Amino acid sequence: MVEKSKGERRTGLLNGFAAYGMWGLVPLFWPLLKPAGAVEILAHRMVWSLVLVAGALLVMRRWSWAGELLRQPRRLGLITVAAAVITVNWGVYIWAVNSGHVVEASLGYFINPLVTIAMGVLILKERLRPVQWAAVGVGFAAVLVLTIGYGRPPWVSLCLAFSFATYGLVKKKVNLGGIESLAAETAVQFLPALVYLLWLTAHGDSTFTTDGPGHAALLAATGVVTALPLVCFGAAAIRVPLSTLGLLQYLAPVFQFLLGILYFHEAMPPERWAGFALVWLALALLTGDALRTARRAARVLGSGMGVPGVAVGNGAVSAPRTAADSVAAGPDPVDA
Repeated sequence: MVEKSKGERRTGLLNGFAAYGMWGLVPLFWPLLKPAGAVEILAHRMVWSLVLVAGALLVMRRWSWAGELLRQPRRLGLITVAAAVITVNWGVYIWAVNSGHVVEASLGYFINPLVTIAMGVLILKERLRPVQWAAVGVGFAAVLVLTIGYGRPPWVSLCLAFSFATYGLVKKKVNLGGIESLAAETAVQFLPALVYLLWLTAHGDSTFTTDGPGHAALLAATGVVTALPLVCFGAAAIRVPLSTLGLLQYLAPVFQFLLGILYFHEAMPPERWAGFALVWLALALLTGDALRTARRAARVLGSGMGVPGVAVGNGAVSAPRTAADSVAAGPDPVDA
């Protein structure tokens, strides 16, 4: 049993590294799709993601959730909101990478946990511990420093962070699995995306039909790029502790940041380094505080005392989940 448990965790870790590694390396893929513009790439991503995920669900015969969803107008409305918000997130991210803003895009996913906390306080009326307030303050200072460094607010980062934090909040209320959620969201996106692609084709502006089979295959591969990391994430989430996922989540923006500097050779003057250093300090404070809270919960459970709202499973122990505690537990899949 112990060996099986170790094997399961090893499999989970490998899948976690694969998922966040693919999300972190995806900036290498989007430039391959040029001369397609960001909007055309986005539309293909929507269309081919639905095709791939629908095919996977057909093979797995996992369709019972769809009937239940169609009978719940409120959840359908939330799915539509989630689809709209992730459309903004995907579109801005693709544009940022192909326009030379990879580092600024990575910053968006670094500050996403801080934005999630801010939304928890402002929208869900959650209360923060002193360390969490300190982290939020440091994060705010980081944005001010980066605004000075860029000569403008880091709009790309803020748009990615706020859109993804909103997406995560909505998804928690919908409460669907990763593949099912992606299928529902891309089903909402599918018709507008398809109409746009047909319009491009009718006007002779579609690179899918004019730039050869290799380019067309790469555009179709956007479905694989979207769905495959999600499958790996799902395999990791059921096998490793939540705190481990919380640490793995930072692999993606770290890889993106390194690619921006070392591969795309984007400028990093001293004031930007200072801003990023403040962001990393804020994340270290948040993660350390959340991990300490999880360990305290584990000790209480180990002593046999019940704690309301504490969940145990698959080797994971987590304290009651707030927006702030979600930092260590790991976010919903990053659909970068």
